[in-house]
Amino acid sequence: MKQHNVTIITGCSGSGKSTALGTFEDAGFYCIDNMPVRLVLDFLKQARQDGDQLAGWAFVMDLRDKHFLSSYSDLCGQLEKDGYRVSMVYLQTDEQTLLRRYSQTRRHHPLGAEGSLIEAIRNEKAQIRPLRKLAQHLIDTSHFSVHDLKFAILNVAQEHTAITRMSVSVMSFGFKHGAPLDADMIIDVRFLANPYFVPELKQKTGESKEIQAFVLQDKDTGVFMDKYLDLLDYLIPLYKKEGKAYLTIAIGCTGGMHRSVVIAQEVYEHLSRKLPAVRLIHRDIRLEQ
Repeated sequence: MKQHNVTIITGCSGSGKSTALGTFEDAGFYCIDNMPVRLVLDFLKQARQDGDQLAGWAFVMDLRDKHFLSSYSDLCGQLEKDGYRVSMVYLQTDEQTLLRRYSQTRRHHPLGAEGSLIEAIRNEKAQIRPLRKLAQHLIDTSHFSVHDLKFAILNVAQEHTAITRMSVSVMSFGFKHGAPLDADMIIDVRFLANPYFVPELKQKTGESKEIQAFVLQDKDTGVFMDKYLDLLDYLIPLYKKEGKAYLTIAIGCTGGMHRSVVIAQEVYEHLSRKLPAVRLIHRDIRLEQ
């Protein structure tokens, strides 16, 4: 029977809990921010039936819930008794970094209704410090960028799931219709020979065998594909390492009907042999017909 994972994310306000929660969601977890400790068991009784489709559940829990500190140990004990694998991610950040982050965001500290910001930060740190000893994962985010934190959290999430959640889209398009706004990488293949100027090929698309043969049999196409696929094989693991959830590779020709369609298909087939989540989109293939 599958063991279900419950991850509790806690730490000081401003330490990066929202970013951590979003990263767990990208890794296939069902995520809830500011989860009341007294609702966890009832929630999981309802949600467990869908658990086999999830990597687990991740909850941000902190001093916004006045029952959190007093009830956390009992909750963990009951969850483990019920067969859940429970772990805590504790995010800590130094005082100066928290002050700077609050100054930049101009947010109010949850404990800052009375007194100064520095007093609220110190009060929160003192109250949650005992939880550090219970944490399976202690992460200091003081000098982390958002990308650093996402990478650290992905490493934690991947201990609980083999699910790879970076989705790759390969898109063909025509520059005359505008470059796609959601593209992360754009390659222009208008340097390749254009079947549009061959009368018997003009009205066919890159999905036809005649267009595919025309484009792929060109020696320049062969050289280009070797170099471009090598580049993608190098870059995609780096995007994944950075914690990117979606990657769109856009391949453009003039109208998006011939050359870009053929090249996008070749790229899609290459990546599909290596990655579990790849889709192919021909954005403009019908606009010229």
